[in-house]
Amino acid sequence: MKTKIDDLLRAMNNSRFGLTIAAAKRARQINNYFRHLGDGLGREAGPQVASASNKALTLALEEIAQEKLEFEVPDDGTK
Repeated sequence: MKTKIDDLLRAMNNSRFGLTIAAAKRARQINNYFRHLGDGLGREAGPQVASASNKALTLALEEIAQEKLEFEVPDDGTK
């Protein structure tokens, strides 16, 4: 499945900055999940989608497009 930028922006209220921040943060969480997988630490949630890609950023973007994640958007933009 190809993820379209329009779907991603729609999921983030047409905010390119919000999309960038959310995808980067989620990609870091996915990387940490795979890095600590054998340690049994379980601090981060693993990927929420099945994908042909094993790249964290691609997985994060696919999760956003499929609305598998919830985001808190601050009212004043300083959070």
